[in-house]
Amino acid sequence: MKVIGVVGLPASGKGEFSKIVAAMGIPVVVMGDMIRNAVKDGGVDPTDANLGAMANRLRAERGMDAIAHLCVPEIQRQTAPLVLVDGIRGDAEVTMFRRIFPGFTLVGIDSSFETRLARIQARKRSDDFTSADELRTRDTRELGWGLGNALRVADIHLSNNGTLAAFSADVRNLLASLGRDP
Repeated sequence: MKVIGVVGLPASGKGEFSKIVAAMGIPVVVMGDMIRNAVKDGGVDPTDANLGAMANRLRAERGMDAIAHLCVPEIQRQTAPLVLVDGIRGDAEVTMFRRIFPGFTLVGIDSSFETRLARIQARKRSDDFTSADELRTRDTRELGWGLGNALRVADIHLSNNGTLAAFSADVRNLLASLGRDP
């Protein structure tokens, strides 16, 4: 099985990348789901602050690759030839995935601050907010987990500042280059 991961700042397009891949029949393991499950099990609301606090707690207790470790059994349960891991937040996670899954490929999604803020303001998820200051705070938190380092070590970079149709075409072309027909 080949495992690919996707990394990017909040609202860069990781979720859209995953939707495109899933629509192609490729299994997607979402790292954020591991955190959302932990928040739910803790009986607290899935707000940005609670999700961030849980992610910080898991990493403090179990190491910077804690969320990746929670994903490994789910990845290994998959029987498809290609599996996507959505939501990598740090270089420790990349290192762990590369150790456990030989040939692991990391895709970095690049998107401007302004584009990301507009997306957050429009999508209305439970962990979203509407101000530029809140996005800067979230960027800072996630960069503190090593997200910037993970973006720097990505094997492939996709720009996502245009239309969804253009991004979808880029994702399909990327999968074709990795040996998966779009």
